[in-house]
Amino acid sequence: MNRGAVRAFGRIVVAAAIAALLISISPASAQETKAAAARAPATKAAAFDASPCLGCHAPVKALYDSGKHKGVGCNTCHDGTSAHLADASKRPTTKTDLANCGGCHQNQYQSYAQMDWHRTARFEKKQTTGPAPDPAYDLLMSPHGFTREHNLPRGHTFALLDQFVVDRAFGGRFGTRETWRYLAGTGDFKVWDVAVDLYPDNTDQKVFKPGTAAAANPVCLSCKTQDHILDWAYMGDPAPNAKWSRTSKVVELAKASNHSLNCIFCHDPHAAKPRIVRDALIDAVTRTDFPTLYTQDARQTRVDVKDMGVRGFTRKIGMLERYDGKLQCGQCHVEYNCNPGFDPNTGEAIPMADKRTNYFPFVDVNNILKAYDHIKFRDFRNQFTGAALWKAQHPDVETYYNSKHEKAGVDCTSCHMPKVKDAKTGKLYTSHWQTNPKNYLKETCLRCHSQWDEKQARYIIESMAAHYQGKVRNAEFWLAQLIGKFGQAQLVGVPEDALKAARAKHGDAHANWEWWTAANGASFHNLDLAKESLAKSVAASQDGIKILDDAIKAKQAPGAPSAAATAPPAAPPTAPPAPK
Repeated sequence: MNRGAVRAFGRIVVAAAIAALLISISPASAQETKAAAARAPATKAAAFDASPCLGCHAPVKALYDSGKHKGVGCNTCHDGTSAHLADASKRPTTKTDLANCGGCHQNQYQSYAQMDWHRTARFEKKQTTGPAPDPAYDLLMSPHGFTREHNLPRGHTFALLDQFVVDRAFGGRFGTRETWRYLAGTGDFKVWDVAVDLYPDNTDQKVFKPGTAAAANPVCLSCKTQDHILDWAYMGDPAPNAKWSRTSKVVELAKASNHSLNCIFCHDPHAAKPRIVRDALIDAVTRTDFPTLYTQDARQTRVDVKDMGVRGFTRKIGMLERYDGKLQCGQCHVEYNCNPGFDPNTGEAIPMADKRTNYFPFVDVNNILKAYDHIKFRDFRNQFTGAALWKAQHPDVETYYNSKHEKAGVDCTSCHMPKVKDAKTGKLYTSHWQTNPKNYLKETCLRCHSQWDEKQARYIIESMAAHYQGKVRNAEFWLAQLIGKFGQAQLVGVPEDALKAARAKHGDAHANWEWWTAANGASFHNLDLAKESLAKSVAASQDGIKILDDAIKAKQAPGAPSAAATAPPAAPPTAPPAPK
């Protein structure tokens, strides 16, 4: 054994010994132990001849031959390659965990898993100090599943786990092995080392505990993980050879998923080049039936769509000509439809088998209802007015489009993933700690605004947020007044045509309010657009109130039929809530 191999072997032995000692000292330190092992220097893999693999996997060959990973053995990311080469029916397994990439890209991996102790877990947006406080939120959103629990995000590393335990997703099925104590761990873990299925005798998607909803589905999970990437056909279409689809049992897919926001979302593992993998985004940037922000962008990044399917079904990725946060972050930080709903024109239910349940409009707030009108889709009806409403997800990228910073060429990564120095080597690397820029103002705001200090930058950011929140509260107030006016109008028996007209105003007011409760960082991403849209919400609510006030006055005028003599207005078509 040569000297280098001896040293490598020694490092492995020492790391294993330390891990064993830590486990023996404190069982609760399992997460930290695994993190330390993952960060141990990677040993150089034995030489691997990729030519037999590339002979069959033609889509991979062009990528592999063109990038920095050329020469990295297929066995670095795939287990069972020898057996597969001997017998093609024995498929190798693919390592989708971030630790595998972290063996070489240690700074990026360690920063990704860094805890943000300022972001409290399970902080509901409808708390008094939240972005959408009660009682307005439940009044405006009932009976949608988001009224069960709607939280502020707390980082990529927790996206999958937090989806499992949130009260609106799996009906209380999943918990954690250490109950609330798991929150004292690190951001470096595999989900099923922390999570536990409290009802393992079945895989039914249903409510197990009061106050919860069972609203998750396979499309939801596609933004939390891509562990299933090789077994998911394009758009989640059911395909004979694809293990998973939009109609799969979501509990089974959840239990087969272990890694949150894999590196392979944005980095092609064969070429080591930027890419996108979310099928609904690939669909959005290639379709031509309705204009999107991407198709109207004069500086758009070119997307080279490649069909990677070699398993008997179509599977696509989009290779990018350069890194672009509007597309790469736009795989998840966008408004997307990922749930069943109904046709607002007919009331007909739209199930998960329908492709409209995996859809990115990729438009701004001024065009969001037009986009959903185009595909004839709404999410739910308000419990108190019957208005057909849309439910927003997190339209951060669409909000940022055409803002002052975006027009100036500032990328998402400029503020959320800046270049930072390695403390040991002094070399720059891209931080993958996707957190609030206020956590590293020197590397973000002050790089351009050098006339400020950190205190000034933070003061400006927080002042913008305070101004924004006041406008959101104002829109909520008028929406609540509109909903209350519906109750008064229905009591006196106003005609259905007045209620219908007011419901249309409710839909407009709701869209121009709810976009902003779902967006994150909107006060900084595009304060001008937010104020314009929220003012539209107020105006639409006031218009709806006037419609109902006029109808009430007409009903109460001398000689008008009394409410008792008038048939009650027809109830709107009902549709089940379609929470995420």
